[in-house]
Amino acid sequence: MSHTKGSETAPDPARAGSQGSVAPTSRSPDVAIVGGGVMGCAVALRLAQRGVRVTVIERGIPGAEASSAAAGMLAPQMEADGPGPMLELGLRSRALYPSLAVELRDATGIDIGYLKSGVLAVALQEADEAALATRRIWQTARGMRMESLSGDAARQREPALGGTVRAALLFSDDAQVNPPALARAFSQAAAAAGAKFLQGRYVRRVCTSAGSATGVELDGETLAAGVVVVAAGSWSGLVEGAGVPSSVVRPARGQLVAIETRPPLFRHVLSVHGRGYLVPRRDGTVVAGSTVEMVGFRKEVTVSGLAAILSLAQTLVPALAEAPVVQSWSNFRPYTEDHLPVLGTTPVRGLVLATGHYRNGILLAPVTAQAIADLIATGSAGLDLGPFSVTRFARLAVRGAGADASGSLTPR
Repeated sequence: MSHTKGSETAPDPARAGSQGSVAPTSRSPDVAIVGGGVMGCAVALRLAQRGVRVTVIERGIPGAEASSAAAGMLAPQMEADGPGPMLELGLRSRALYPSLAVELRDATGIDIGYLKSGVLAVALQEADEAALATRRIWQTARGMRMESLSGDAARQREPALGGTVRAALLFSDDAQVNPPALARAFSQAAAAAGAKFLQGRYVRRVCTSAGSATGVELDGETLAAGVVVVAAGSWSGLVEGAGVPSSVVRPARGQLVAIETRPPLFRHVLSVHGRGYLVPRRDGTVVAGSTVEMVGFRKEVTVSGLAAILSLAQTLVPALAEAPVVQSWSNFRPYTEDHLPVLGTTPVRGLVLATGHYRNGILLAPVTAQAIADLIATGSAGLDLGPFSVTRFARLAVRGAGADASGSLTPR
């Protein structure tokens, strides 16, 4: 994954579906990125490496919101509900991480904590076993690597596992990173490559003229840009003119807990699909999560949320009952109804989206950055972004209207 700054010309706005946008001044960026989380900084890095003038606008500290509050699992095999474009996107992005970890360490000196720890997806009930069996069948058909284990065999791999674990699937290729370190590394690498950052600034709206994006309106000024990338996560729908209705990308609150174990009690990420997970860090910290709550932007940690997380943690690893809880927090994932991200061009020329990654923002950051940078610089993302287009929601709305009449269609 080598890139040479200045090896390609700055983007022609027409290539990103834009025409007639205002010509940037000598102080204006070619591309303005709304949002300085992992996604925005990753896109900025790849664009800056191409010699593109890029400015990232962030209302707080880059990477300080959902990016730093994630668990950091790189687990497309554990997360995917079945074969399809989301699985393929996740596998493609997971494959980019080993070289990305080296690249970011060389550029910034920051170790992002990449660890091919593997994931043990466990079954606690009969229904869980059936779900694991179904997952094993379609993943085997796809040619993916995994290992089916009985409860006893799983405990041989991880002796700390509780006696209620009935079976497990071992996904040896799934991995993890440290999200705060990843966020810092992306922002520092982007800055070193030439990206500019405007911190503490609110983007009020995306400016357009004659159907093309022309820049963004900040508090008291307008920043002209030939291309605007919206990578504001759960806040994307709050930016006027961003092409993302608030009903399309919504905040889903997730609560997490950090538990200290010395020495570490287990090595693999442990997961119960749809209920939660335990992510063991190399320093002995275990990140336990998570809830999914549609409560708007209420950034709270609740008794019920903590109870559910800690109960599952103790069920999976009973020895955690005596371990100290050292931190708890919550933040917002950018939720979409079909759980797919919103990527690519929009009906507004020069307006590009990189949002709606829901639970997989950390996993999908490398492939999203690569695709969006390619799309802006060359006009081609290098992969099919059709399944992730924002226009799918307009189609769903039309279908849903028909279903309201017939009562036959239920959106996922």
